[in-house]
Amino acid sequence: QVQLVESGGGLVQPGGSLRLSCAASGSIFSINAMGWYRQAPGKQRELVAAITSSSSTNYADSVKGRFTISRDNAKNTVYLQMNSLKPDDTAVYYCNAAVVVGTYGRYEYYYWGQGTQVTVSS
Repeated sequence: QVQLVESGGGLVQPGGSLRLSCAASGSIFSINAMGWYRQAPGKQRELVAAITSSSSTNYADSVKGRFTISRDNAKNTVYLQMNSLKPDDTAVYYCNAAVVVGTYGRYEYYYWGQGTQVTVSS
């Protein structure tokens, strides 16, 4: 089994910054990709940013130029640096990982973290 543990959420003023972290642990053969999603009250969960094992990245249009996703493959950890935060960024942020599990690397599954609250307010 694989667990994703998120940290770094909290309350920040508009224009401020936060850095989210997500560490994967468990029976991991490799991690093909990791990403961040968010869900605000009354809205669908949406992709914020994703990164592959080769560090290719993809961002939602709403966060381009403000957020940066990165990963430390040795630590099985993904980060989301969030700058110039806006009230519309307020949401629960979820880490996601496409993980190849087991000793022989036969199976790939998607795993989700428990979510971390980000609130942008004055």
